[in-house]
Amino acid sequence: MKFLTAVFLLSSTLIFSQMKYQTPYEKGNGNQTTTYAEMVKYYDDLAKEFKTISTESFGTDDNGEPIKVVIFNNSKDKNVPTILINNGIHPGEPDGIDATMMMMRDFATGKLSVKNLKIVAVEAYNISGMLRRGSHSRANQNGPEEYGFRGNARNYDLNRDFIKNDTENAKAFQQIFQHFKPIYFIDNHVSNGADYQYLFTYISTNKERLGGKIGNYFNQKMQPEILQTLEKQGILTTPYVNIHGDSPDEGFPAFMDSPRYATGYTTLFNTMGTVAETHMLKPYKDRVRATYEYMLSSINYTAKNAREIQKLMAESLADYQPKKKYPIQWKVDSTKFQMIDFKGFEAGKKPSEVSGKPRLFYDRNKPFNRKVKFYNQYIPTKEISIPTFYVIPKSEQKVLDYLKRNNIVIKEIKQDSTIFSQQYRIADYKTVKSPYEGHYLHYDTQVKSETKNFKFRKGDFLVSTKQYGVKYLLETLEPEATDSFFNWNFFDGILGQKEYFSDYVFEDTAADLLKNNQVLRTAFEFEKIANPDFAKDGNAQLEWVYKHSDYYEGSVGLYPIYRIL
Repeated sequence: MKFLTAVFLLSSTLIFSQMKYQTPYEKGNGNQTTTYAEMVKYYDDLAKEFKTISTESFGTDDNGEPIKVVIFNNSKDKNVPTILINNGIHPGEPDGIDATMMMMRDFATGKLSVKNLKIVAVEAYNISGMLRRGSHSRANQNGPEEYGFRGNARNYDLNRDFIKNDTENAKAFQQIFQHFKPIYFIDNHVSNGADYQYLFTYISTNKERLGGKIGNYFNQKMQPEILQTLEKQGILTTPYVNIHGDSPDEGFPAFMDSPRYATGYTTLFNTMGTVAETHMLKPYKDRVRATYEYMLSSINYTAKNAREIQKLMAESLADYQPKKKYPIQWKVDSTKFQMIDFKGFEAGKKPSEVSGKPRLFYDRNKPFNRKVKFYNQYIPTKEISIPTFYVIPKSEQKVLDYLKRNNIVIKEIKQDSTIFSQQYRIADYKTVKSPYEGHYLHYDTQVKSETKNFKFRKGDFLVSTKQYGVKYLLETLEPEATDSFFNWNFFDGILGQKEYFSDYVFEDTAADLLKNNQVLRTAFEFEKIANPDFAKDGNAQLEWVYKHSDYYEGSVGLYPIYRIL
């Protein structure tokens, strides 16, 4: 009898706590999301009531508001492994915000339990976007009634800013990540694109970029087991359907999350991660439930297997040693694919009521389940040899600040030194024609290199690659890497010539150079024979002599970061 009474009292207390701490979402009609002010107050109230809940601030949004994380930790050990959850990077996709509020409450009240794992969640990453509430900016989305806006206060898409750090938000995220060093990461989103039966889609950290055992572990064991839990609850799941404006019948590729994206950044520190993408056309209450269940399944798996995950992370780090090859560019392998069961809707064409022209439509009265090709193998198209050190001149203060923010260990050179090193010269590159997230992004970059003795000054910096952030160094400092600092325009100053010549003055100088330098004169005459257009162009010939003389500055295109092999 006493046992039954205790159970009854415990159940009554739990029910009372659930009712007392209902979230704004739960108090609504199932199609409403919390406001920023309600969210902050809710977490602050939880922290006051429960010892296992706390909040901390890290940096600010571009509008000056502090970015806060909420933490659940029922362990006396403050150094327990951490799972990190990011919410509201696109506040028009608020599923994770509402789901996390309920989940943290459920852990605090004892409805849910977890051992030996700290749960850290960014309450809302894009605060200024969350404050810009409306009902029309997500034209393709089924609820909620009001929601935030994709861009932040300065109209940046924060999910393209994890390397370039144009925003205060991105700087704050790096502080959060480096402070907690999570062993698993979830970034909550809502999809765009095709229509299909699935409620939950996901972007797993690219297994090739994770590399080795940890990539295979996540792809073949961890993620499938997490997803099986959702499937058992009737939540249909599939990899993110990476197509827009067409039917997936012909198959689709796995998404490549380069370092500009959230999971692309976390991968640089060997942290596995998932972008949770609930389907935009499903009811809001179903999407919130699916997000909740994915987070919970991930938490339970990570807690149970934390030691194995940490071991794999350490082993993965050991793979990136000097002189080994490291891929910095990838492409999907179109010759390899996995046949997956795909639950879609028949697609067709019908006349548009707007234009009268044929338009795509999906017929939900005609669901199908058929095999489609999933291209989930990537192959490297460019590799570099990992150097032992990078040398960064003290003049490159912006780069040094970025390294410090990411806990990269740098060592100051104590005296003027001559070091046998390698330097790149930018040989070619292309640039986008329209601005992309505040930049005229470079791509298809190519370099040439020269190895010799270079002089460095006291106060320049040595950066060893034998450290926790080696992949961050390689992906940012190698100019040919997809999201390198060079491609994001950090070094555009080296691309411009600073000194020039006046034709009428240099004509006489050029004549003397050709008269007195037989090697130069021979090369000049050969160029005229080989290139008829050049032979007809006096200005081009004068420019050629200038660029092949000591008068030309020669630093154009010289990349200022050096490699010690």
